[in-house]
Amino acid sequence: MSGDVLVVGGGVIGLTTAIVLAESGRRVQVWTRDAPQETTSAMAGALWWPYRVEPLGFVGAWSLASLRVYEQLAARPQETGVRLVAGVHAHERLSDLGPWAAEVAGLREARAEELPEGYRNGLWARLPLIDMPVHLGWLRRRLEAAGGRVVTRTVKSWAEASEWARVVVNCTGLGARELVADTRLKPVRGQLVLVENPGIDQWFTAADRASAKTTYFFPQPDRLILGGTAEEDDWRLTPDPAAAEEIVERCARIRPQIAGARILGHRAGLRPVRTSGVRIEAEELPGGRLLVHNYGHGGAGVTVAWGCAESAAALAGR
Repeated sequence: MSGDVLVVGGGVIGLTTAIVLAESGRRVQVWTRDAPQETTSAMAGALWWPYRVEPLGFVGAWSLASLRVYEQLAARPQETGVRLVAGVHAHERLSDLGPWAAEVAGLREARAEELPEGYRNGLWARLPLIDMPVHLGWLRRRLEAAGGRVVTRTVKSWAEASEWARVVVNCTGLGARELVADTRLKPVRGQLVLVENPGIDQWFTAADRASAKTTYFFPQPDRLILGGTAEEDDWRLTPDPAAAEEIVERCARIRPQIAGARILGHRAGLRPVRTSGVRIEAEELPGGRLLVHNYGHGGAGVTVAWGCAESAAALAGR
């Protein structure tokens, strides 16, 4: 054994879990097929909000634990990539949310003048908005400062991984579909358009759970991220030009100046959605090794990352 814990997966879930373990005194390596800046996490918007993630009995606590961390990180936005930004969730009501909503400072029903034309209800909030390329870089540096290491390496079996450490943590996202033969995992494709920010400083979302089309925009320091789509069982990673045009059109109905913004690029990624909810549990491997699962977070990986990391670390015997 050359280490205490091996975390497989270098996205936000894997890096966050590795940090919690490393800062508790464990020797940790992260093996990742793709460099953190090339993972699905790097494609994310990414706004803190418990969206399309289960099981509901745990999501509130996981989300709030993460929120408290991001509120602290927002004091150093250039370093951590985390800022507290105001915006509106259209079509949302406080009465439809879980008990966790009472713990979100300032969350309230939006006033009529805060809603775009055509929208009758929504919620106003000041929430963590994360610049994921910056944040993933910061997570990696924090892990390395705690003695951890990130290695670009593909894992083909848990037997291979357990030769390196007695405890292996599975943070492979959609990759777990093959590694653990979990057919409850499915891709939900998301497409984004990146444009020059024409002066927008607040985010906006309008998501219909029954539709594959959503409308949102997130202002980041050097760009405006427009979305989006939620296409189930769609494995395409190439951006669709027609879908991109529709995304810009939908966002421009909310803020007309978006229509003339110069396009900087396009992104498409696959959210790892698990029909039975996030899986955090442990199982024994041959030879007394331990495999801890932490995957299936869908599009809410950033939202629940720190809470799930704590839960997974506890199973790993932190």
